[in-house]
Parts: sequence; structure tokens; C-alpha cells
Amino acid sequence: MSKIFQLYIILFLLTPVTLLSQNINISDYEREDNRDMNFEIIGKMNNNILVYKNIRSRHKINIFGPDMSTLNTVRLDFVPNNTFNIDFVAYSDYFFMIYQYQKGSILHCMMVKMDASAKMLSEPVELDTTRIPVMSSNKIYTTIFSEDRQRIVIFKIQTRSQKFSLATMLFNSQMKLLNRSRYVTDYNDRKDNYDNFLVANDGDFMFTYARQSGNRDYSNSLALMTKSAFSETYSPMEISLDEKYVDAVKLKIDSRNNRYILNSFYYKKSWGSIDGLFVYIWDKANEKTFASQFLEISDSLRYEAKSSGMLRFAMDNFFIRHITVKGDGGYLLTAEDFSSDTRGVNNFNRFDYLYNPWSLSPGYYYYNPYTGYYRPLNSYGSETTRYYYTNIMVLSISKTGQLEWGRVIQKDQFEDNDENFLSFSMMTSGSEIHFLYNADRKYQIIADQGLTPDGILKRYPTLKSEQKGYEFMPSLSKQVGARQIIIPCVYRSYICFAKVEF
Repeated sequence: MSKIFQLYIILFLLTPVTLLSQNINISDYEREDNRDMNFEIIGKMNNNILVYKNIRSRHKINIFGPDMSTLNTVRLDFVPNNTFNIDFVAYSDYFFMIYQYQKGSILHCMMVKMDASAKMLSEPVELDTTRIPVMSSNKIYTTIFSEDRQRIVIFKIQTRSQKFSLATMLFNSQMKLLNRSRYVTDYNDRKDNYDNFLVANDGDFMFTYARQSGNRDYSNSLALMTKSAFSETYSPMEISLDEKYVDAVKLKIDSRNNRYILNSFYYKKSWGSIDGLFVYIWDKANEKTFASQFLEISDSLRYEAKSSGMLRFAMDNFFIRHITVKGDGGYLLTAEDFSSDTRGVNNFNRFDYLYNPWSLSPGYYYYNPYTGYYRPLNSYGSETTRYYYTNIMVLSISKTGQLEWGRVIQKDQFEDNDENFLSFSMMTSGSEIHFLYNADRKYQIIADQGLTPDGILKRYPTLKSEQKGYEFMPSLSKQVGARQIIIPCVYRSYICFAKVEF
């Protein structure tokens, strides 16, 4: 028996087991709901679950009852052909569907308001249009909203002729236009990286800007760009990196304490292995730095976190997934070990993965590699790519940016050409955070580990359907209630949805 296997057994036996009953209801599927379908879980309204589905040029919304039986299927016949980038902003009894479609060289950004029965409360309204050049990306609009959903921003990014153009539209919760703005600056697609576009509850808009010193270096310059709700001018705030380097910056708004939290793994050299975590907290009310820390990752935590290889390389494949803010201004940072290889050759490179233009999201700005949306199987090429999603690391950071404790959740997942069943999801239940992920290679059993605010891990009974053959996709799930989560699943190549109640 290997030492690693023995360690896994010891950790399994030492992890506390807590009994918690779960109730699972799984929806029916329709014959056209195969694995080539795109979908989005809109949310819970009037105690029902609404799910949007797209199969080629057909669009529909399924309404599921409390037991996940299908109450109605609403065909969205008003949606034109060549429609893409559909976003939803949902409330307790209505939602907005924001979509764009292309006709000729013109992109149209549209909006329609619908009720909890998926009936139109307004005719589709055109919000914006853009003429795009031939051979340029047509996915330029993105919708974001504030934590309280009282402010909605639709922004578009275009990059051409070495210029970065950002246009924003700010709306209230009834989609009334409050403000427009435009920002244009010089742009080098090999060195400039724009990311973390967020809107605060008061309508302030922000994003991060990082610049690399060379084409093959990590970023040695970082700034937070902010704009007040009714202003057209951005205020750049340079963040000192103390001659260190960062990548994949993650920005989070702490609405309760009126602060902005930035995190990134950092490097002491322009090219090399991760040395630790950079923490930066901006106090918006007093317009000053509240905390700035470079936290080294201890060897003991590295040993726990590493899935293979030497200790100094243990963090190199970790990516920040979530920032969960606590009431006192501290927070939990969750990161996951992710890598991939093609045709059995380990060619994964963190730098290429982060800055390869083919991995960029609409508008050509960097998108965090968290799975986040369903990838139909027909989107893959002829080459075989194996995806590895292994250990989860959770760090508790105090409100002053100090490391309080670190925990590692051990898991080992891999699959060829399909990452939809890998990774994990988080569900907040009371004072605990539940980490849900597939625990077997058939994807029919979901492991559930709870983490308390003081860092105690609890191992709960696994989740599985009473009926065999359902394969779960926890990373694509959505929490819809205090103790309810919707998990997409596959049954005989058809997609359906499971509601889990804790």
C-alpha cells in the first residue's frame, strides 16, 4: 500500500462525519434535450424553478414545480436567428432576458421583461446597436448586476487598431437607463489585460488592469479602475506590487463594509513558481488602502495541497475560484488545482492558459477558467484533451489581510474531452459552506463536505439518486434557496435537473 493511499485513508477516517438528510427530486427530460443543448438555470420564482434551454436555433424555458415535474414549456419564438450571448437578471416574480443577435454587419442588443410564468410583460426593446467589421468577434456585450440587483450594467468591449474601447450602460431594477459612458485607451493585446468587471450596489463600475513587462512575463503592474455611477471619468488607482509579479487577479466587492478586495497569487520572479498570495483591500468610504499583504504559503500547507511533483511546484496549477466575504470584513478564498494535457503529453502551461487569446471571453478580456457554464460535446475538435481537477484549498483571511488558517479538501478528478462533470460547487447553508463534487468516476455519487467559520471540515453523507443512471454536474449547479440547490445531470444522454434539499 502506497504512502499516499495510506494518507488518504487516514484523512478519511479522521474527518468528522455528520448525518444530514437530503431530498432529491429530478426533472423529466424532453427528447430534444440532448447533450448538445445549452442551458442556464434562471432561478426560483413563486416556488417554481425556471430553466432556459437552447437547441440550435430553438429557444425555450421550462417551468418545474416543487417536485421538479414539468408544469409548462414556453417556446421563445420571438428570439431571432443568429441570437447568442443570452443573459438573465432574475427577481422574485419577474426577470429580464438580455440577448444579442447579428443581422448583416449590425449587432443588436435586446431586452425583454418576463414574469414567473415566462410570459412577456413587454415587447422586446432594442438597447443598443453596434456595427462590426468583417472577421471581427461578434460577442461584445456582457451583462452584470450588483449584489442587491438594484443596478444592472450592460457593457461592450471592442479592441482594434491598438485601441481598447469600453462602453457602459447603467440601468435600475426596472431597466430604466440611468447613465452611459465610454472609455478609450491604447491597447497592446500581448501585454494589457482587463478583467473583473463589476458593479456595486450604488452603481459604481470597476475593473482591474494588469500589464506585463514582456510577452512571456507575469504582470508587474496592477491598477483598479473605478467610475462612480453618474460619471463618465475613470479613476485609476495604482496598486504597489513591491517589485513582485501577479496573474489572474480576482476582485470582490464587500458591500457590507464598503470595501473592494483583490487577490492574486504572486511571484518573486517574472517567470517561475507561485510564492504566495497577494491580498489588497481598498477602503472606499475613506478612499485609502485598508490592507496590503504578501502572504507566503507554508510548506505544510503546500504538502497538503500538492497532487504530485516537488513541493515548490505545489501551487503552480491552483486558480482562485471564489471569494466569500464574512460579516467582519474577513473572507474565505477558495482555489482549485486545475491542469490539462493533449494526446497524453503534459503541455499545460499556466502562462499560456491565462493569456492565450483563444481562451478569452467576449470582448477579448481575460475570463477566469472556472467552468461556470456548460460546454456541449460537439464543441471539441479531433484531438483528445484530458482535464484534471484535483485538490481544493481554502484560506481564511482576516479583515486586515492576515492568514488565519488554511484547509485542503482532497479530491482527484480527470476526464477526456469533457469537463462538465468535474470541479465543484459551493452552497452556503447557515454558518457552513458545503463543497459538492463528484466522488466516483461514473459521476453518480456527490461528495458533500462542510466547512465551518473556524475551519473545521465535516464530512456529510454522499448524495445520490434513488434511480440509477443519473450523472451529476455539480460545478454547474445554482443555489436557489437557503437549503436548496439545482444540479444539472445527464440521463441516457439527455439533460435534466435535480433539486436537492438539505
